[in-house]
Amino acid sequence: MKTVFAIACLATLSAAPVLAQAEAASTDPISNLAGDPVAAWNADRTIFVDAAGLDLDAFKWIARPVLVFADSPNDPQFVQQIELLAARAEELALRDVVVIFDTDPAGRSDTRLRLRPRGFMLALMGKDGAIKARKPSPWDVRELSRSIDKMPMRQQEMQDRRGVDQ
Repeated sequence: MKTVFAIACLATLSAAPVLAQAEAASTDPISNLAGDPVAAWNADRTIFVDAAGLDLDAFKWIARPVLVFADSPNDPQFVQQIELLAARAEELALRDVVVIFDTDPAGRSDTRLRLRPRGFMLALMGKDGAIKARKPSPWDVRELSRSIDKMPMRQQEMQDRRGVDQ
């Protein structure tokens, strides 16, 4: 099941009750994606995407995935990481970041099998699909932004944007 988390919902994360509420209410900001997760992310770049059933390569050359893994949605590090990302989601959106989470080791998502996390892990990937950083503890958006802004492709994007603005 592909699930999209809206930032407003994640700011006050209590993941298990939120997921239960989402299934009960069709107007909840969490919704099942029957279609394309890339299209959903393009429509709202501040959503968080569940890794279950997701083909990570769908975001190649489109977005920079930030992957957040934990063994449970109640893991304190996972909760802290999601709160940090949700608080400054607009800054991530400016850098073409898609936040993808996986809190179900038993689900064995393709993303989990590919990155092989143990417990909590945050991974930053480039638009080329290469892993740029792995962290065993939460990172704030400022640290992520600095790492992203040092990437050659991001440097080119900033240079191109400056040329358009002038």
